[in-house]
Amino acid sequence: MLNSVQLYPEKSNDELLSLLKEMWTIRFFDEKVDEFFAKGMIHGTTHLCVGQEVTATGPCAVIKEEDKITSTHRGHGHCIAKGADINRMMAELFGRSTGYCKGKGGSMHIADVEKGNLGANGIVGGGIPLATGAALTSKMKQKDEVILSYFGDGAANEGSFHESLNIASIWNLPVVFICENNQYGMSGSVKEMVNIEHIADRATAYGIPGKVVDGNDLIEVMNETHEAVKHARDGKGPVLIEAKTYRWKGHSKSDARKYRTREEEQAWKEADGIKRFRDLLISEEIVTEEAADNLRKEAKQEVEDAVKYAEDSPEPSIDTLMEDVYA
Repeated sequence: MLNSVQLYPEKSNDELLSLLKEMWTIRFFDEKVDEFFAKGMIHGTTHLCVGQEVTATGPCAVIKEEDKITSTHRGHGHCIAKGADINRMMAELFGRSTGYCKGKGGSMHIADVEKGNLGANGIVGGGIPLATGAALTSKMKQKDEVILSYFGDGAANEGSFHESLNIASIWNLPVVFICENNQYGMSGSVKEMVNIEHIADRATAYGIPGKVVDGNDLIEVMNETHEAVKHARDGKGPVLIEAKTYRWKGHSKSDARKYRTREEEQAWKEADGIKRFRDLLISEEIVTEEAADNLRKEAKQEVEDAVKYAEDSPEPSIDTLMEDVYA
């Protein structure tokens, strides 16, 4: 339990430590994926969320198990935060039959409906109307479920964003829209793509609350998401949250990041959300430096174990080629 800052809802010390380990797991998972793509051992493409661990972990930490999320093409962190099995995730990326999509979907199509993850999405903004539809289902069936819709700053310029916010507003749907503003849509700065200071300001046009949070501050992200989820669950309609964050890697595996300075990258790395939360837990005497390092090592080992699981798993049989294909 934290003393110097207020966290809603309160978390036990064990739960706080679990969140720290989870963020390290997300980082090590994507760093390992980056390594294997560079070696040509994983095919297709991928979009890494290194640096954005807080925006994945924070919102998922304050929702109920039966609540749902929709994800993005940069969705490994969301998947892990919603309780996915990293063995099956890694197997999917390796194209193995033990993966979430039996090795046929790859990085951008991982879903775990049993855990409430309705899926990553290769279409920019594609998950936003899906989340709105899931929220409509929740309302019509009186399920008391809230849906979190993750998307990036680039998706906020898509028609699906505006249409979804509008219909969610007029139908008073229980959905929380979470914009992970990582400062760049592919190679274009968000400052060149929108003529407003905050994407969250667009909430005003749809008559819903809009909040801006520090996407590297886990406590702030959790508190604001908790309030937004309560607002939606109480039947008061949707909320738009903009989390200011930063992706350390390129847009995808082929991006050399020539459009931004290394000084800018370093400045954001110094504001690393994992380090900030680790330092907070140490200062609160919830964990020692040694114990925190052990958690880090445990997370790294679990990712290494997931790699071994994937490498040892069989490739899909040719006999399954037409299974799960809809045409």
